[in-house]
Amino acid sequence: MKQEPATDPAKAQELKRNRGRWKLFAVLMVCAAPLILSYLTYYVIKPTGRTNYGTLIDPRQYPIPAMDTTTLDGRPEKLEQYAGKWIMLKVGSGECLEACQKQLFAMRQWRTMQGKNRDRVERVWLITDDKPLDTMTIRQYDGMHLLRAPHGVVTKWLPTDSGTAASGHIYLIDPLGNLMMRFPLDPDPRKVYKDIAKLLKASAIG
Repeated sequence: MKQEPATDPAKAQELKRNRGRWKLFAVLMVCAAPLILSYLTYYVIKPTGRTNYGTLIDPRQYPIPAMDTTTLDGRPEKLEQYAGKWIMLKVGSGECLEACQKQLFAMRQWRTMQGKNRDRVERVWLITDDKPLDTMTIRQYDGMHLLRAPHGVVTKWLPTDSGTAASGHIYLIDPLGNLMMRFPLDPDPRKVYKDIAKLLKASAIG
């Protein structure tokens, strides 16, 4: 009778490890499926008739860059710390004149209008110079994260419309930390609200 060759212990152990890896991978895929599906639904699958008011940006090209950001009192704090939620982003000088005040007011209103979903949205103002902020402005928009950021890095990161500056736009960052939408100058408040509401409804993340 022909004798079956003995199983190599090293090969048996490797085979066991591979089976374990595949089982772990399968579990991770099941857990990640809602996130992946929501991401594909919004970024890849574009149903006929769906329109966006804001300009969609390819998120793969615009992750949050590495930059030295601090709170107003000089403590290091990263924009990435707010990942996991949707981020409405404004950038510009600490000298907040009429156009800036309109942006801050609009951002507060858009978040409030989301109702029960408002806690899924954070507001961030990246201040790109050393000018002091008006105390009344800080108090009026309590709850907004205020970070000083390097002007050059911010300008290089944020895409703009032709003939405009980043300070003229409001941007939206997804919960994965990628820039994904830019709203136009002097936007229609109702249309921006609807864009954000549709994103929150379509997304299983954030």
